[in-house]
Amino acid sequence: MTTTSTPAFVRELPGAETPRWGYWIRFGETGIAPGEETGILQSPGAWPEQAMPLGMWQGLPVAMAHESGEASWPPARDWLACLPAAQADLLATALQVSAWARDHRFCGRCGTPMQRLSHEFAMQCKACGHRSYPRISPCIITLVTHGRDLLLARNARFPARRYSTLAGFIEPGETAEDAVRREVHEEVGVEVGRVSFFRSQSWPFPHSLMLGFFAEAASRRIRIDGVEIADAAWFTPRHLPELPPSHSISRQLIETHLSAVAMR
Repeated sequence: MTTTSTPAFVRELPGAETPRWGYWIRFGETGIAPGEETGILQSPGAWPEQAMPLGMWQGLPVAMAHESGEASWPPARDWLACLPAAQADLLATALQVSAWARDHRFCGRCGTPMQRLSHEFAMQCKACGHRSYPRISPCIITLVTHGRDLLLARNARFPARRYSTLAGFIEPGETAEDAVRREVHEEVGVEVGRVSFFRSQSWPFPHSLMLGFFAEAASRRIRIDGVEIADAAWFTPRHLPELPPSHSISRQLIETHLSAVAMR
């Protein structure tokens, strides 16, 4: 008989009767406080007045709260690189809910102050009834390959020696596969043939959902756009540049391809 375990973090808000008590995360102006034991979770206790519920952690309510914080608290990106998967999911949720609450304090339809609903992630306008949910922005992120070789690019904002996969937002009315072909052609001038889905990853900076793909290049000629992309090149599995962090879906695409070609 197959058994399933309950996940540590459940995105289920207990509703209006929830006590103001449980686990919580302390958000500072530039970083997040270390937990009292491990990770980012403070031990169960009374929440600050401004705490925002996020769901349930190991059967108890969990929330986040903002304060001035301390300069020594690590930034969110550093935490995501080292947290176990369940706490990383919790932090990603907290970051996106925080950005949504900050950016939707007023109704986008009539300008009236919005009120947070207790039973779901939603803001309700009492004047016109408009309801706002957290924004999710779908993006594609793509590893272009030609045989064993990988096409990697350096964004103008990257460190000098770091190269990564190609990425971009999906435009209105566009499929994810069409976005892959358009972004690759726009950024590096390469036409691609077969496109296959890999997996997805929440990327809360501020509210992206990364849809990972592999794409097979129809040619090797590169023509960078010179705007977003500062450089791009074909690399062999034996000669690679500095790569993205291991927790990113970009690195996972690269590592998956490297593992596959090593077995041939």
